[in-house]
Amino acid sequence: MTKHQTSDLTTHLGYWLRLVSNHVSHAFSRKVEDQGVTVAEWVLLRALFSQEGVLPSELAETLGMTRGAISKLSDRLLAKKLIARTAHEQDGRAHTLALTRKGRELVPVLATLADANDEEFFASLNARERSALMALMKRIAAAKDLRDPPTH
Repeated sequence: MTKHQTSDLTTHLGYWLRLVSNHVSHAFSRKVEDQGVTVAEWVLLRALFSQEGVLPSELAETLGMTRGAISKLSDRLLAKKLIARTAHEQDGRAHTLALTRKGRELVPVLATLADANDEEFFASLNARERSALMALMKRIAAAKDLRDPPTH
């Protein structure tokens, strides 16, 4: 009877990706939560920073989220006065979402935290190595058609 060889967890690239990803994500989550938002809310705020007066359905498609998820996120951001909801100009039944002044001021703060988080975790890599890692991650994402931004 032959013994089946079982690979060790640490021999898998996925193990190392998950280890690093979990720590990078958790640290960033703590940083943005100190600013009163979740990572998912940050993703929505950042999307609205680039374009004003967006239909929730467009955000759902762009961000790879359900309309229900966008609705829940936008309700939370409305309550925090970070976004505003306005009736759509052509369709009175629809509405658009845009950043409030408070939301527009918060986005660069959160972006700085994202940059600092990257620096904290990837400082041990030089510019060429960071670029190579980014290119590899993008290539894997493209090969697997992974487009939805991570929000957890």
